[in-house]
Amino acid sequence: MLQDLRIKNIVFILIGSGIFGFGLVHFNIQNNLAEGGFTGITLLLYFLFHIDPSISNLVLNIPLFIIGWRVLGKTSFVYTIIGTVSLSLYLWIFQRYQIQMPLKDDLTLAALFAGVSIGIGLGIIFRYGGTTGGVDIIARLTHRYIGWSMGKTMFLFDLCVITISWVAYLSYKEAMYTLVAVFVGARVIDFMQEGAYAAKGATIISNLPEEISAKIMKEMDRGVTILKGQGSYSKQDRNVLYCVVGKNEIVRLKNVITSVDPHAFVAVSDVHDVLGEGFTLDENKKPLSR
Repeated sequence: MLQDLRIKNIVFILIGSGIFGFGLVHFNIQNNLAEGGFTGITLLLYFLFHIDPSISNLVLNIPLFIIGWRVLGKTSFVYTIIGTVSLSLYLWIFQRYQIQMPLKDDLTLAALFAGVSIGIGLGIIFRYGGTTGGVDIIARLTHRYIGWSMGKTMFLFDLCVITISWVAYLSYKEAMYTLVAVFVGARVIDFMQEGAYAAKGATIISNLPEEISAKIMKEMDRGVTILKGQGSYSKQDRNVLYCVVGKNEIVRLKNVITSVDPHAFVAVSDVHDVLGEGFTLDENKKPLSR
């Protein structure tokens, strides 16, 4: 198991936990905003009963670790332990050595800062194989034994926690800004998961596939994959081209295609987190610095 662990992953999980903890203390707690998931429960306990979030975070997760370690797998389980324990440690530190950042007069900024910081922190943790425990383990258990999707479980759990927080201590204004923070955080997590570098993928159907393929490779120095397809109506076999280019190259790609076949069918789609030659590797299969 230990040989499967990577120092790089552990380091980034620690960094992500630090960003996450900083955001919770300096934007959520200082500005009386709630949060979804188990983090929301720790904030609920803090605002109602003054229980230290660094302690409640560990106490709430220990039973889930015992129940869910088989679901997570050995490596992911260790990463989850690291993420959860380090988050509690960061919460303990930041609560005692706070930077005063009161934004109660501008809750829009507070919600945006909260969402971005928590989204970046969790996005880094997820991207490097970790979690901070909590609802992620519950979601995996319900998916295995009940058949619910993980997204459905996490959404329902977040909704329940935020609703309880609203009834217990949030004003309607703070509840709405909490939803803004949660929404922003979810979008930032998606961005971190998908990768900062995005590209465009083009599916090309033409009567001149070889000519188009040759011109793309010659003029754009991009690879083209030839897929075997069949027309649904005509039942004729034909070659379908697929090519991935940078976002700034898509207009040039269209021009290359139409210069060969103005009647070609081209479908362009977004591509996230592109790996391989021309994007993360050079022609000698060595990493490119971006």
